[in-house]
Amino acid sequence: MRAEDGTASWSFAQSRLENRSGVTLFSGVLGLLALVDIKLHPELYRLCGDGEGIDVLLRLTPDQILPRWFNYHLKAAGWKRCVNNFSHVQDGENYAVLLHQLKPDDCLLAPLQTPDLRTRAGQVLQNAGKMGCRKYLTPSSLVAGNPRLYLAFVANLFNTHPGLEPLDEQEAKDYGAIETRGIVVLRAFDKVLPGSITWRRVNKPRAGKNLGAYVNALDAEEGEDIGDASTQPKVSRFKAVENTSYVVDLAKQNGWHSGCRYCGRQACVGSWSRLADHAAEHNEDPDGIIQDVGGGGRRPISGTEMLKRANTTAQKSKPNVRTIRSFKDPSITTGLFFLDLLDSIRPGIVDPALVIPVDENGPYEDRRQNAKLAISIARKMDALIFLVPEDIVDVRSRLILTFVGSLMSIAQS
Repeated sequence: MRAEDGTASWSFAQSRLENRSGVTLFSGVLGLLALVDIKLHPELYRLCGDGEGIDVLLRLTPDQILPRWFNYHLKAAGWKRCVNNFSHVQDGENYAVLLHQLKPDDCLLAPLQTPDLRTRAGQVLQNAGKMGCRKYLTPSSLVAGNPRLYLAFVANLFNTHPGLEPLDEQEAKDYGAIETRGIVVLRAFDKVLPGSITWRRVNKPRAGKNLGAYVNALDAEEGEDIGDASTQPKVSRFKAVENTSYVVDLAKQNGWHSGCRYCGRQACVGSWSRLADHAAEHNEDPDGIIQDVGGGGRRPISGTEMLKRANTTAQKSKPNVRTIRSFKDPSITTGLFFLDLLDSIRPGIVDPALVIPVDENGPYEDRRQNAKLAISIARKMDALIFLVPEDIVDVRSRLILTFVGSLMSIAQS
């Protein structure tokens, strides 16, 4: 079933449930389906298929997400079969494997050895009972093949035993980066290629209804001391994903997509890096970010020369500052070098009270807060920003290079 048919599919499933006898019973099922939502279960992020971004998953309805969840566990179990819209599962085999995958100690695979379908169905439901999930199906209805009851049974199973580990640190960063990365890249596009953005296509927050309001919200999220960030306007996660999809379209139009197969947030990372590369390669542009404005002319400078200048600039106000050896230097992760560099470029712009002393092995969130502060200050100085705080903490060298180039361009202007 196509994602764009999701609304119709959900309405159809809803009407079928509501029109069945026992409306009170199935109103509870509709409540269970309402809880099958990536906003409530971010770990559903893992159900994205090959070539898909989270924007596809966000368009799916509960009756489309549940088969994916079912198949995710069947695949994890090494099972050869899959389900499709809860049809052709009346032999009970897929259910036996799913229950075993969710509760291997309580739900054995013995039903697979039972040739009689009705007896097997009874064994499967006995296993479900051990999990406290023997609802909506009887052996007869399981064998009969009733998609409505299958949907109810699986929805209850998902809500009681989702079997999905919480997102790890990297997955959480990837999932959360959706909200800010798109608008940052679009702003970078507009500066590298002026006039390339059709801003009416960009999703903006309801409050303020303008890009300036969104920028203020973004600055608040990145740690600038402009008040309570919770009161700032924001866009929904779905709308933010649409922004990153627009980034992908622009990247393809300009030949910067680098063969990336993904869409939405996944492809945005690839396009983001290509945009950074393009900016670095086209530094002779008057608005380019890696350039030498000294000596009465503009000329490209090497990464080594730029690194040397950045270290020299940082040491002007703080001779004992820890310099960086390359754009892959592990110490970059702390964000402290950029804060020292910014304070040297514009003395007093960094509030020492907001800086967290941390080493490269210190708490991730402390390093991230320093990175957020550095990016927020750089934006106040009208620097061209290509990266988000996680890029600094993870020391993504190409994006680090463009960030340093942007700061050095400001330093010499």
